Amino acid sequence: MDRPLSVLVALVLVSFCEGWKAPEFCHGKQCPEYQLVKKTQDFEERLYVATNWITITAKTFNKEGVIGANLKLKEYCKKHNQGSQDDRIRVDTWPALLTSKEGDNLDLTLSWFIPPGTMPNITDESIRLEQRPAATVYVRVFGGTPDLKVGEDNAEKLRKALNEAGNTFDPHTYSGAAYESFFSFHHHNEIWIYAA
Repeated sequence: MDRPLSVLVALVLVSFCEGWKAPEFCHGKQCPEYQLVKKTQDFEERLYVATNWITITAKTFNKEGVIGANLKLKEYCKKHNQGSQDDRIRVDTWPALLTSKEGDNLDLTLSWFIPPGTMPNITDESIRLEQRPAATVYVRVFGGTPDLKVGEDNAEKLRKALNEAGNTFDPHTYSGAAYESFFSFHHHNEIWIYAA
């Protein structure tokens, strides 16, 4: 077995043996499970388990688009959760994940984490379930009120740090992870860039 695969297997086994203890910035709510692989002055390297998300595409790439997408998810979940108890969408989770993808068009999506063991049936065509495989994610942590421009600036700082460290990554996609309400006095924000 080559070294990278054996390290991956060891990390997965350690996470199952020790159990997952969510970090403080999850505020006692469920959030995606990960193992910290490495921490530098500029970023963390984390190995995330496979995760599920409820996702909507923002209509515009601006603050109004994000607010509209967030309201649509809230309204949908509230309406959906009035039905069967077996098919509820858990909304007491973190983070809210805003993902920017560059391509022919700029794409901006908002996702909420769905805890393991739950998989709601989505009936709105504008909302979808996303299954993300286990992955290595590079993370930059920063404070302050979440903002698209601040997120872009921190994504650029993370890309620069990753290039300087010789890491390979997807240069066209990044996610901003928020772990508090927009109106909170303190914010733990992250930029996620997936390893290539």
